[in-house]
Amino acid sequence: MNNQEFSSFRQKLQKTQKQMAELLGTSLKTVQSFEQGWRKVPVYVERQMLFLLNMKKGKANDARPCWDIQNCSVQARQGCPAWEFNAGNLCWFINGTICLGKPQNSWSHKMKVCRKCEVFTKNFCTIASRRISK
Repeated sequence: MNNQEFSSFRQKLQKTQKQMAELLGTSLKTVQSFEQGWRKVPVYVERQMLFLLNMKKGKANDARPCWDIQNCSVQARQGCPAWEFNAGNLCWFINGTICLGKPQNSWSHKMKVCRKCEVFTKNFCTIASRRISK
């Protein structure tokens, strides 16, 4: 997540920088540093921001699950944590999901895959789908 995404998502959450700092359990200075690009947004902050935005939009329960969209085999479904935890609309949030036929264990690699996936892009704005997390 880059500084522009962070700022955009904070605004979509309708939070001031101070409120965002409190929500993330960090300082106001840290949030300002993320938005100015002086500090890289850590993975745990990116995950929390995406989760909060998804929940605020209320899309966690009204979309088709990933295994239907991706037409996963029964074997792939049974080995996937998204299926195990009935989180087919939050698959992008869970490491170890079976995407493209193999487990996605690294957050940075997973986000490269997720940001091209219909499940993710339907949940988040265009800016998120264009930016590949590093």
